[in-house]
Amino acid sequence: MKTVRDTGLVFRRYFGIFISNPAWVAIGAVQPLLYLLLFAPLLKSIASTPGFPRGGAYNVFVPGLLIQLGLFGANGVGFGLIADLRAGVIERLRVTPASRLSLLLGRVLRDICTLLVQSAILIAVAVPFGLSINGPGILIMLALVALIGLAMGSIAYALALWLGDENSYAPLIFTASLPLLLLSGVLLPLSLAPAWLRAIAAVNPLSYAVTAARAIFLDHLGDPSVIEGVAIFVGLAVVCLFWAVRRFGRAIA
Repeated sequence: MKTVRDTGLVFRRYFGIFISNPAWVAIGAVQPLLYLLLFAPLLKSIASTPGFPRGGAYNVFVPGLLIQLGLFGANGVGFGLIADLRAGVIERLRVTPASRLSLLLGRVLRDICTLLVQSAILIAVAVPFGLSINGPGILIMLALVALIGLAMGSIAYALALWLGDENSYAPLIFTASLPLLLLSGVLLPLSLAPAWLRAIAAVNPLSYAVTAARAIFLDHLGDPSVIEGVAIFVGLAVVCLFWAVRRFGRAIA
């Protein structure tokens, strides 16, 4: 119970900072919205191409955008932690009785709330363009985005604590994110890729999340790809959270 209470206290602090400047929600949603407006229409001309997934351009592209939002939205949280390191906030946490898990979880839950709001905005904007999804599908999709945010956010915090400087953190996180993005099939379905590229993408966990997301938007909630994608990110989130908690504990030991 103490961990839950401490997590709630940390979450309320950082969530209060978040709602005091809601512009960050809009800023985070701008990039996927631009992709939706400026790139998705280009897919309409190839939607009938052999190998292109069923469901239409927007039911193929928007799920990928949500996965991209989870990836890049979570990666950016490390900059805030580095700022806290520089300001001495992490140093002062050494005297707090709160558990290290609570100190990290409170931050991560704030980040997940941000991602969920941005995801809801993206889905709502995409509906007039032709996106279709049912209520249960939306809930499962948001749960998948939350798992991605938990996993990627934990990695971002662990790397930020390890590197401790934006000049090192930014090149590493964005360089690593690019191949993850391109090999996930977010922009173009991997079914259009050559066999060697699909083989490389098979080791990218985000590719399973994208496949699961597209099945969810097609209302195939019981599809094995949905179960596989969710299961992979449940396991990945647990491992990444454990690593981040260890790094956090060492930083304020």
